[in-house]
Parts: sequence; structure tokens; C-alpha cells
Amino acid sequence: MNSFDTVILGALTQIDLPPLLNHAIRVMVGLYTFKGYFLIPLIWWIWFQPNARREWRREMMIATVASGLVALAVGRLLARCLPFRQRPLFNPDLHLHFASSSLRAAGLTDFSSFPSDHAMLWVAIAMGILLVWRVVGTLVMLYVVLVICLPRAYLGYHYPTDLIAGGAIGVVITWLMTRDTVRKRTAEPALRLMVRFPGAAAALTFLVCFELVTQFDDLLRLAHSVVHGMA
Repeated sequence: MNSFDTVILGALTQIDLPPLLNHAIRVMVGLYTFKGYFLIPLIWWIWFQPNARREWRREMMIATVASGLVALAVGRLLARCLPFRQRPLFNPDLHLHFASSSLRAAGLTDFSSFPSDHAMLWVAIAMGILLVWRVVGTLVMLYVVLVICLPRAYLGYHYPTDLIAGGAIGVVITWLMTRDTVRKRTAEPALRLMVRFPGAAAALTFLVCFELVTQFDDLLRLAHSVVHGMA
């Protein structure tokens, strides 16, 4: 482990929080309510808010959702393709005591720590909001860092470099997806289809946003169960 991760994790594990607060952090990290539940409604807010640049803003929100989907897929692909990195919580060589519940974190043992798909997804979404709504987007980015990312390092789910790398990749993905040349080839046709088929578009958008909030966890569990059931 590099010295940067060592120093940051060492400092985090020295923080002496009351047991009740540690419990609250553990619960918060495991709930969808404190992840995309606060971010996705802002996309809908931007979508329906009257504005002189309404069409551009809607294209940007389509590109933002697409960026989140790409970021989530890329994050999980990298976690599978790159060399496996054991999470700090399960690394005995660190000699660090984290505030995590071993029972709650048990499901993380088979997933590589690098990069953080949470950081990639929600930083990508926050970046899209920031590009359209500067003040609120800044607050959203701060929320992602402090409420979604930092607790995952504090509990030993990720190394700080996992989160930084994931966040950086998320920013790059959204920046690329929202460029005029890319956006006009993807978001613009999608917007025309949404205007032409509003009912189907609204239903599909709801489903996509719901799966983003849950990070497709239920579908992945279902697929995993089917695969194991057929084995």
C-alpha cells in the first residue's frame, strides 16, 4: 500500500467517534436513501424547470444519466479486469481497526477495492449537475465526497486512492459525454424520441433512474442467482 493511503487510513482510524455515531455511519452507507436518492431528483428538477436553454439542459441531463450508466459499467469492468485489490477492512497487514460491522461488510470480500464504483457513478452524476447548475452542483459534489465517499474509507471499504481514482474517472466520463460533438450524436436523438413517445420515454426513464439509485444491485443478484442455479 502506498504512503498516501497509509497516512489517510491511519488518521481515519484514529478518530474516536461515539458508538452511536459509528452505528449511524454504518447504517447510512448501506442505505440507498443517502446515495442517489438525493441526486436523481435534481436531474428531474432540472428537466422540468422552465429555462431559456431548456432543450440544452435536457440534453445535458440525458448525457448525465448516460454518463452514470457508463461509469457504473466501466467501474465494475475495471474491478474485474484489473489485479484484485483486497479491501482495507480485510487486509490484516494494515493492523488497523475500522468501525465496520464485519457481518454487513461480508458481502464485499469477493469484489476488488479498486476502483470505487460508488465514486465513479455518483461523481459522474454530480459532475453533470454541476455543469448545468453551478451552485447546486457544487453542493452536490461536496455531498458525494463527504456523505458517499468519505464514510467508505472510514469504514475500511475502500482505500482513498480507490475513491480518488473512481471520482476522477467519473468526471472524465461525464466531461466527454457532455461535449457538443458527443452529446449531439447521443442525447439529441434521444430527446427527439422522448418528445415523440412521451409515455414510453417516461416509463423507461423512471426504470433507468430507479436502477441507478440501486446501482442495479437487485438485477445483479438475480443474474447471479440464475447462474448459480443453472450450474
